[in-house]
Amino acid sequence: MHLGFRVLLAFFVLAGLTAWFVLRVVFSEVKPAVREVVEELLVDTAHLVAELSAEELAAGGDLQPLATRLQRLGQREVDARIWGLAKQRIDLRIYLTDAQGKVLIDTGTPSAIGQDYGAWNDVRRTLRGEYGARSSRSRPDDASSLVMQVAAPVLDPSGRLIGVASVGKPMASLDRFIARTEKRVFMLGLGLFIASLLLGGIVTAWLIFNVRRLRRYALQVQAGSSLPAPHLAGELGELARAMDAMRLRLEGRAQWEQRVRALPHELKSPLTGLRGAGELLQEPLPEPDRQRFARQVVEQSERLQQLVERLLALSKLEAQAAPLQVQTLRLDALLRQVAAELAPHLQQRGLQLAGLEALPALSVTGDAEALQLLLHNLLGNAIAFAPEGSAIELTLQRQGSATCLTVRDRGPGVPADAFAQLGEPYFSTTRPDGRRGSGLGLAIARQVAALHRGGLQFEPAHPGLRVQFTMPSQSP
Repeated sequence: MHLGFRVLLAFFVLAGLTAWFVLRVVFSEVKPAVREVVEELLVDTAHLVAELSAEELAAGGDLQPLATRLQRLGQREVDARIWGLAKQRIDLRIYLTDAQGKVLIDTGTPSAIGQDYGAWNDVRRTLRGEYGARSSRSRPDDASSLVMQVAAPVLDPSGRLIGVASVGKPMASLDRFIARTEKRVFMLGLGLFIASLLLGGIVTAWLIFNVRRLRRYALQVQAGSSLPAPHLAGELGELARAMDAMRLRLEGRAQWEQRVRALPHELKSPLTGLRGAGELLQEPLPEPDRQRFARQVVEQSERLQQLVERLLALSKLEAQAAPLQVQTLRLDALLRQVAAELAPHLQQRGLQLAGLEALPALSVTGDAEALQLLLHNLLGNAIAFAPEGSAIELTLQRQGSATCLTVRDRGPGVPADAFAQLGEPYFSTTRPDGRRGSGLGLAIARQVAALHRGGLQFEPAHPGLRVQFTMPSQSP
């Protein structure tokens, strides 16, 4: 079962149980609440009737006029709209008894005059000085004929109880009001339930969508991708950033583990040369041999020093998220400065930098020290592979919003299957003199290019290799 379906199902069950419980509580309270209100109004009405009939009952006069008025009350035509429901008649039952419970007036059953109602709860309790009320069926076999009857004592001027006035109302007349209220509550509850389901569905869809983005990201990282973490809000965003930080740490650890495994191989050759030369220098040697082995010691020491310095430089660059000191620079001026520093190496091998003097003035934004390091490694790589007496071609131009520097040598080039590995640490092809480099120079150049939102591209030049460095131009 998918996570989204489980979350939605759990929300549906929770919302359904909550809605059912709330509606059940509301419905169980509607009828009692309505009856409580009706009973309270009947109490007021019973006392009103008791007060109206007290004077005539105390004087022992004729109660017929009062009975007639009460009968006419039940026959009045009513046209009232109560919150949309029509009321067209008065459905009160009023009866009056004496102090013994004998009926004097009964609007519901006029023929009941003279009968004894003293055993009925409303009359009996009122005669005993208690609150008198009862609910009974007017037709024993019909549950819908329930009538609520409330009584009040009739008192003479001295406060002596002389009778009971009872007012009743059939509960059936309240059913339509109760039914309408229950329907409204049900529709409102249903609407809220549907709205909560829609909201829950939206929240669940949003949650599952973002969780699946995290899942895709995790699977891509597992497959070796270096894509950045998705931008999410809240706790999921914190999780995404934590996963991205973990990915970077693991990638860095894997890279350095690979480099550490390859480092002994890179150190083995110069160390072997140093040891061999050192052992020979301990023996008596002719002067030419002694000088040759001494030069070998110096060369291998310089090779080791260069390897360590480049490893430290690459480690420093990989720890950066952006250039350290950003400023506006002339890339052509930096290139001429680096060419001047490498002039002794160029003269030693009889190499020329074609196009150096004709470089256009192009400005970029970046770290001067890092860009000098990149240019030094690009030109140093070209010098190492260029045949003696050849020319290294330099081209600097603007292409759209980017500045492109191309360095081309005329050396042996690179096999087609090796282009994908160029720029990786410890990968290098054989130089014209038979030696192999560490590959750290191009790795440093690629890292500097990445920090400046640029890149390196390698192309065969037939003969030789063409390396293109691209980075954003400075805005004019």
